[in-house]
Amino acid sequence: MNELPVIPPIAVATGISWWKKDAIERLLATGRPLLFEDHPEKAVAAAAQAGGAIAVWPSRAPDGLHDKAAAAGVPLVNIEDGFIRSVGLGSGLHPPSSIILDASGIYYDPRSPSDLETILQTYDFPPELLARAEALRETIVAQGISKYESAAPTAPAPPRTKRTVLVTGQVEDDKSVLAGGGDVRGNQDLLIRARAAEPDAHIIFKPHPDVDAGHRVGRVPDAEILKVADEVVRNESMASLLARVDAVHVLTSLTGFEALLRGLEVTTHGRPFYAGWGLTADLAGPVARRTRRVALPELVAAALILYPRYLDPEVEQLCTPEQLLQRFAQRRYPRETWLTRVRKWQGRIAKLIGTTTD
Repeated sequence: MNELPVIPPIAVATGISWWKKDAIERLLATGRPLLFEDHPEKAVAAAAQAGGAIAVWPSRAPDGLHDKAAAAGVPLVNIEDGFIRSVGLGSGLHPPSSIILDASGIYYDPRSPSDLETILQTYDFPPELLARAEALRETIVAQGISKYESAAPTAPAPPRTKRTVLVTGQVEDDKSVLAGGGDVRGNQDLLIRARAAEPDAHIIFKPHPDVDAGHRVGRVPDAEILKVADEVVRNESMASLLARVDAVHVLTSLTGFEALLRGLEVTTHGRPFYAGWGLTADLAGPVARRTRRVALPELVAAALILYPRYLDPEVEQLCTPEQLLQRFAQRRYPRETWLTRVRKWQGRIAKLIGTTTD
């Protein structure tokens, strides 16, 4: 099949944080004024009058929105950050340079189909698209790109004397963890399971940057981590870290996808979007709908070319993923504003008093 999922015209956006509204409006590029409305009845009425859909951030959806939209026949489209997002954390109030729009579900919830899953299950990827995807993958690896980073290429890692495994922490109340994390009970439990699967490996644990910045939940004291892991790493870029390991163990983290891009072994303890296609060792059991065997260029084409939208952060216009990577290569460090500086201090204070900014 060569038909891609269709996103209906969007008239209203809801659940969008104030600091990212400018970027979201440009990324949606509706060609007409976009209304931001968080009152569910007003949002549905405005969308119905305009004959359009409502774009909704799932974790911030107003109570009652889904029922009211269904009753009025107004379609909802889920909106989330893309997989190559920004130089700088979203929790640090750096706006996104990519988003995904999904009219059937959302990529991180394996309990129901998503547009990304439909593409991977049914789309016939033409050779020229696969060649483009392979070139994009090579650029990402060469430039040290990850979701929040653009790290200068590092020197080759020294030869390893024993198997080295990376385990990545996550935000424990993140939607992807709640929807796709199965019976894993937080970051410490993930570490314990990884150690059970890799009893003789040198295990590195990298805390999630949002958690480490004091913005989200899931912090585990280093003393507890080191009862299971051999090393805790914080300040090393993900690209550099992936260059010195043999394998990664993840719950639903995007790090598993980034590891696949680099040819590493990936073991999933949850059900992320890239699991179940024959590219990963999946310990949480299969997603029954995912019956196709997918090659890595097909996964890259679906997740990084066909599914997202990209915004050039310099000229603030829609662009290709290749153009965005060029921008990231030119600017390897987050752009500081008064807002990001305040947020950074909020995180530091939150860590000192043992809470989070959210």
